[in-house]
Amino acid sequence: MSLFVSIVLSLLAGFAVPLQAGTNAKLGVLLGHPLWATAVSLVVSCIAVMVVMLIFKVPRPNIAALQAGPWWIWFGGIAGVLYITAALILVPRLGALNFIMAVIIGQLTISVIIDYFGLVGLPKQPLNLQKIIGVSVVLAGFLIAVRS
Repeated sequence: MSLFVSIVLSLLAGFAVPLQAGTNAKLGVLLGHPLWATAVSLVVSCIAVMVVMLIFKVPRPNIAALQAGPWWIWFGGIAGVLYITAALILVPRLGALNFIMAVIIGQLTISVIIDYFGLVGLPKQPLNLQKIIGVSVVLAGFLIAVRS
């Protein structure tokens, strides 16, 4: 896959995040509680991924390998629930832009920590001035946007 296609697909994935936050927030209002919207969103996600797996003829998973995996492999599902529920509650209060910018700051912060310490099975990556400046620029943009 070319770099251009990878970037375009990443942009499309990025477009989906605020749309997910906004639509799930409305779903939470209609259902009467954010956690109901989280549950419905995850059920819809499960159905959608099952359809995609059928289309791509994905082989059955190696369930036995799960027993050998580290305890933290389950955190991805918990993180998904945390994100969806936070978006449901906070997007109506903060707006899509402020919420997503705060999410990006959180993502950058934990990404630097994960890379530096080599957490969750990823290789260690050195922290350098360019990375610090890059994160600082995004943080400055966030502070400017939030104050407006």
